[in-house]
Amino acid sequence: MTAAEAERRAEQVLAEVPDWLWNGEQLPVPVDDIVDTCFGLLVREVEDMASAPGAPELDPGQTLSGLLLASRGEIWVNASEAAEWPPRRRFTISHELGHWCMHRVPGQQSLFCRKGSVEPTEHSEVPGDHLSIEQEANLFAAALTMPAHLVRRHYAQMSGQPGSFEWMCELFGASGAAMGRRLHDVV
Repeated sequence: MTAAEAERRAEQVLAEVPDWLWNGEQLPVPVDDIVDTCFGLLVREVEDMASAPGAPELDPGQTLSGLLLASRGEIWVNASEAAEWPPRRRFTISHELGHWCMHRVPGQQSLFCRKGSVEPTEHSEVPGDHLSIEQEANLFAAALTMPAHLVRRHYAQMSGQPGSFEWMCELFGASGAAMGRRLHDVV
């Protein structure tokens, strides 16, 4: 899958959200409501992510930010990360929804994401290059939480004003890292 395809998948999800749930304009995008109402997925904040069925062994200091338990229809989010960084929680949930929409296969039990894999990162700049499933899920999450047309519109309104970057982060419920990457990609 290419970056453009991951973006289109997120745009398709947003286009199918009923107007009573999200009007396509109001920010931040109601990620929890979309995951629950449109996909029937339960979001759980969990203290011990290693307690998930089939959880992988982690190296010392390594953590899981989120995981998709496809067979249960659940997204687990690291509770301590969620409490400390609410924008990361939104991005992690959207990242796991990206896996649900793009990578779920029949009979799949779970998909685990380590902390580094749900952070907005650089992706290939070569048009048509194929991405890893983690990069695809990150691009999907960015497009879902920060729709391109809304980022462009609000950026044009605020560009150059003091505090505009922080305002954009607050408006979209995004971290500085995620917003910086998204602005780079769409503006």
